[in-house]
Amino acid sequence: MGDFKKRLKRVMRYIIEGIPVVRPQVNVLSQNELLKGRNAFITGGTSGIGFEIAKAFINAGANVVITGRSMERVTVACDRLHKETGLQNKAFAIAMDNTKVSEFSEHLKKAIELLGGKIDILVNNAGILGGHITNATEEEYDSILDTNLKGVFFFTKLVAEYMKENSIKGNILNIASSSGICPANSAYCVSKWGIRGLTEGYARSLAPLGIVVNGIAPGPTATPMLLNDTNDLSHGKIPLGRYALPEEIANMAVIMVSNIARTVVGDIVYMTGGAGNITKENIRYYF
Repeated sequence: MGDFKKRLKRVMRYIIEGIPVVRPQVNVLSQNELLKGRNAFITGGTSGIGFEIAKAFINAGANVVITGRSMERVTVACDRLHKETGLQNKAFAIAMDNTKVSEFSEHLKKAIELLGGKIDILVNNAGILGGHITNATEEEYDSILDTNLKGVFFFTKLVAEYMKENSIKGNILNIASSSGICPANSAYCVSKWGIRGLTEGYARSLAPLGIVVNGIAPGPTATPMLLNDTNDLSHGKIPLGRYALPEEIANMAVIMVSNIARTVVGDIVYMTGGAGNITKENIRYYF
């Protein structure tokens, strides 16, 4: 019954709004050696973009530590990664709250142990939505900024210090957002404006050490955070006409932390289908 209702909804949407159904066509990188021998720490890796980045990294030869606030969920995600890649002992779980800065050092130490003594890739992916200007509470605002920006600021600082001390010419990749170039009408948007500036700041500071910092800014993406029905990716307010797929973001993430993109420094790749960079019609502004 649920599937029938979803199909009916898509048909009615086409009749009323003229928006055709766009079905997902997943194109992923086949197993390769672009990241052979590399070790990555990925925050927020239990689902959506973070999970797909972890899977793509494993398929490219890397070992990964993924985090989430629930150890149970992170462990389940690691099991899925091993099952879906067909590779074992490549993914490791750490329960980590991006707002608890005082615990970061212990998490990094544990990750280094799990990965055999070295980390040379950091992906800052963990994030939460919300905090619209019309109804945000101070508590919600603080939670979003602490998770999306403060945590990234301090964990990146910690990892950068580790890379510097150990002469590791690594990569740091921040998952930004097209919201970071749109008028900010929520705490989430404010946090992503911050990530854009932070990416450039760390890139300028760390490049002389051989540490490359960049970002990927997805637009509306078919993740559990935004879209329940992934059988229809249509989005009438995006020039391309559809949501992005997490797998597409993951493909680019592999390239951005590989030697292919070693001279790409301080850049943010916008994977938005045109939303945010050439139009802002996908965001409603009201008060």
